Amino acid sequence: QLPMVESGGGLVQAGGSLTLSCTASGPWFSDHVIGWYRQAPGKQRELVATISPEDHTQYIDAVNGRFTISRDYARNKVLLRMFSVKPEDTALYYCNTAPTAYTRWGQGTQVTVSS
Repeated sequence: QLPMVESGGGLVQAGGSLTLSCTASGPWFSDHVIGWYRQAPGKQRELVATISPEDHTQYIDAVNGRFTISRDYARNKVLLRMFSVKPEDTALYYCNTAPTAYTRWGQGTQVTVSS
């Protein structure tokens, strides 16, 4: 019953790329700023990228220039394209509203970057 479902994670070598997908309900997708969050072992969950209904995007410095957040309007998806990944990108990735998250979280999708 969650409005969002994450997928696309996996194992990737440092320097490689992959794309994460957040499948969202139509109203949730269109009415909110959507963010990708991540949580690495031993660290707090952090917001790494956002996209507004007007397609304004923002990134934290750690991923700026390497990650691209976008929307697939036809499929109600928010994508996170990750390029030149680093071991530090290893984390469980979630999508949710931003900067204030919906009270519930999905299962997330695991990204593991090997060196």
